[in-house]
Amino acid sequence: MRRREFITLLGGAAASWPLAARAQQPAMPVVGFLHYASATTLAHLAEAVRSGLKEGGYVEQQNVLIEYRWAEGDYDRLPALAADLVRRQVTVIMAGGAVAAHAAKEATATVPVVFTSGADPVASGLVKSLSRPGANLTGVSLLAAEMAAKRLELIRDLLPNARTVAMIINPTFPGAESELAEVEAAGRTIGMQIHGAKATSPSDIDAALAASSQLRVAAFIVGADGYFITRRHQLATLAARYALPGIYPFPDFPQAGGLLSYGVSLADAYRQAGVLSGRVLKGAKPAELPVMQPTKFEFVLNLKTSKTLGLEVPPTLLARADEVIE
Repeated sequence: MRRREFITLLGGAAASWPLAARAQQPAMPVVGFLHYASATTLAHLAEAVRSGLKEGGYVEQQNVLIEYRWAEGDYDRLPALAADLVRRQVTVIMAGGAVAAHAAKEATATVPVVFTSGADPVASGLVKSLSRPGANLTGVSLLAAEMAAKRLELIRDLLPNARTVAMIINPTFPGAESELAEVEAAGRTIGMQIHGAKATSPSDIDAALAASSQLRVAAFIVGADGYFITRRHQLATLAARYALPGIYPFPDFPQAGGLLSYGVSLADAYRQAGVLSGRVLKGAKPAELPVMQPTKFEFVLNLKTSKTLGLEVPPTLLARADEVIE
């Protein structure tokens, strides 16, 4: 073989080596991120998931890919988005919210699903038990019903003379009725009457606040359904219009002008979901991963809103707040 031909052949072979090596490398795992809200309203929760994945050694675009599917506040879109992720053959689906979790469960019995759920995961049928979930799902429970009763106690501390309170729930949220039942039971214990109001659309929310004002309730509580987070500005505007103190489940509400919130730290819960997703990527089976319980809770108070409503916040309540918005 002539020297020039040999060099050309060698150079061509060398150029093909990187391509061959890349072809032999395994494809990066893909996390399907399924959420009821939009990237603009709850982007920090996607960041929390990425933080949890990072704890397990997974960094987006380095050794894991994430496919984002946002329902833009429309629950009816979730089944199709979940099915799309299954067709995409993602390695694991991280479902944010109880409705998204149920959509993922309906879409696949084989792809692992890690969820966050305000509804009781056992009572709503997501898992068999918290300790041994079974099937292909596990996740993080947000203890919505238990927290709702605590919020009623905050109303008592803020408004000692309150006797009637409204509670707004979304009946399409799997945990809505149990959450309302918990609040009604707590109300009977402390001598408060609870008026339930259902809302599944912006016009329903308008009607619920108008009815609450006509009933002359002392305050209103918003259920832990994620849909209400997407309508938080509407709720804050209506609360100001009717001069009604609103008690909410998550900090997003007082940050948007609502009065106060108490509940699980959503960011920390999503971080935990990211950690669980990382364990699944490493080969753990969801059926054997216990559903996690929240460890971080937040009490956020908007002092500016309380002044607008003419409320004097007791110093003891103010001192308990984890964050005060002034």
